[in-house]
Formats: sequence, C-alpha cells, structure tokens
Amino acid sequence: MNAVISGLPALALEDILNLKRYPIDQMDSSARAEVVALARQGLDSVGCSCLPEFILPEALAVMKQEIEAGLDQVYWSENSHNPYFSKPDPTLATDHPRNFFERRSSGFFNSDLIAPDSPMTVLYDSEIMRRFVADCLRDPEIYCWADPLGRNPYGVMRPGDYFPWHFDGNAYTVSLLVQEAEQGGVFEYCPDIRNPEDERYADVQAALEGDRTPVQELPLKEGDMQIFKGRYSMHRVTQVSGARNRYIALPTYTRDPQTVNLPERSKQIYGRATAVHYERENSARIDKLSD
Repeated sequence: MNAVISGLPALALEDILNLKRYPIDQMDSSARAEVVALARQGLDSVGCSCLPEFILPEALAVMKQEIEAGLDQVYWSENSHNPYFSKPDPTLATDHPRNFFERRSSGFFNSDLIAPDSPMTVLYDSEIMRRFVADCLRDPEIYCWADPLGRNPYGVMRPGDYFPWHFDGNAYTVSLLVQEAEQGGVFEYCPDIRNPEDERYADVQAALEGDRTPVQELPLKEGDMQIFKGRYSMHRVTQVSGARNRYIALPTYTRDPQTVNLPERSKQIYGRATAVHYERENSARIDKLSD
C-alpha cells in the first residue's frame, strides 16, 4: 500500500528527539550514560521505563497530522481476543487464560502506510535510537522488527475504545504518546508475568480475574517515551472517554531479525496477514512461548 502522506518536512533526529535533555547521540558521554542509567532504574524497579518529553512538540504535531490525514485507512477492530490473540482451545478449562476473551475496540495505522519521510520512520530507522534502546535493556542483540505491518505502527483509540489484556508478538516495545485522551487511556501492565521458558498460566489467570497485586499503572503524557518488555509483561489500555482520540506511536524491537507475527495475530490486530507472515509461520522462535 502507498503511504498516506508524502512530502512531509525533511526531519533529522535532532528535529524529533529532545537531545538537549536526552543526549542519546553522544555515544560515549557521561550525559548519555546518565540517561541510560535512569531508564534502567525504571526497568529494574517496576519493569518499565518512562522518559518524559522525549519527543519534541514540533515532531508530535507532524505525527498527529500524519495520523489524522490517514484516519480513513486505519484498521478498526471490534473483535474479541484472548491475551495471546489465538483461537479458543476446547481442550482447556473454560476459565483458562487461553479461553479468556474480552472485546477490543481500537485501530491501527499500519506500518506500511507510514511515509518514508515521516518522523516515525526516521526515528525507527535510526541506529542511534536502536542502540539507545538496546543499552537501556542491557540487550545488545536486538533488531528492528521484520514485521511489515507491526514494526512501527500508530495505535488509535476513540472515545469508548478499550484495548484488553494481551502480550506482544515482539520482545520489546517502545511507546511514544502523540495525543493524550481527555480521560482514561491509562496504560496498565504486569511486569514479567511470564518468561521465555514458562507461560505461568496461573499468575496470568489471577490477573485476568482481577488480582491487582502485579498491576502497575503508567499515565503517559504527550511526548513521553516508554520502554517495556511487551512479550513478557501482559498489558492493556483502559477505556478512553471524553472528546479526544488517543494516538500512540509504537516502534518495536525484537531479539530475532526474522520473526514476524503469526498470521492469526496479524489478522486480529492489523486486519490482514501478508505473504511474509505465512512464509515464516513455522519458523523456529527464540523462546518457548506458544504465540
């Protein structure tokens, strides 16, 4: 598909990121090391890092323009899904997490619609940004995601929309809030509720049934950047209310340069699956998780 907008203002990284506050381009500087340490502190303590005002207001305005110009191409979902975006499993108990379905209403502005001159594309393709995320996560072996629809999409939620509990198909997710909802739209997550070797269904089931013990909340503000382990930390966005849409940019990273979403997950989230999703459906994965 063609990008919705082309001919956007040519932007460099310094036009997008608040490099004065977060000098992530100064690779060997003590200032950059302090920012990395700050991000690691959040990841270590609550399983999530939040860097306020990471994106400049001018870049946010361009992102918002891009989203609103393409709202007619957003894939809107009104489906029910479980945390794994898989089909029901009749061999399991009815209250098993794989048979726990909630109604989702939200939209995605898929990655293949985003223009090459968009600040979202410039940021995602930046080696400086990738290395910063890797350093924050203490994981030098991360890559930009190969998924053509989900590598760096925008998430869109209208008043009344809700995105229920789920895990991501990629290891790490970066969230950049472009436009805040008037009310609601709070990010909630359960840090490391599962791990690469163990689904930990009992813990997941307890959270789905209302146990708030593992739940953390993060009220993001416009321009804030968040880093978290979306494949291992179950998360959701509470219902949006008021008169304003919620827009969020979702550059995503993975530990496997070849893995993409499974076709069923891609269809549920992005409305379709491409040839790549089917070609790599049975590819070996780096963890033992089923989704």
